[in-house]
Amino acid sequence: MLINIQTTPDENIRNFYPEKRILKSDVSEFADAKSLRKSPLAEAIFDLGGVESVLISPDMVSVTKTPEALWEDLSPQIMAEILDFAATGEDVVLASPAKEDKDALMKKISGLVAARIRPALNRDGGDIELKGFEKGILWVELTGKCAGCPYAMRTLKDGVEKILKSYIPEINEVKPVGSEE
Repeated sequence: MLINIQTTPDENIRNFYPEKRILKSDVSEFADAKSLRKSPLAEAIFDLGGVESVLISPDMVSVTKTPEALWEDLSPQIMAEILDFAATGEDVVLASPAKEDKDALMKKISGLVAARIRPALNRDGGDIELKGFEKGILWVELTGKCAGCPYAMRTLKDGVEKILKSYIPEINEVKPVGSEE
């Protein structure tokens, strides 16, 4: 199986894209001992050392390393762990809780934004800030060059909202701060 690696503007984050889906749906982030028990793959990646967090989506594994760790050492080992799980067919994430609290959901959203959305916005000189989540609506603010761009609303709806809704079913809509409720 082939695994593509994508760098991000943050030198401590790399995204690994296996050619076949590794998770049925949803996004899960693992950054502490308690959460690691829910993912044998995340636990195996953490055991390599030098890893701060792992975000797993259906088509990607995003790894944040410590500043001291080197991608030259970690990348081949991470790919080997992903390949092992793909070969065995073992679940990469065990059953997730039916209802997560708001903080855990915001952490999941934040991880997905950091891995999938922020790099694209940063390439165009912009960024995104998460302002809150209530009743299925994620409130955000586009900053930098994105703030004054005439295509900002299109970016928000056709890009940001589409990506987030496809990975996080709790999100019904993404709205800019200051728009009508």
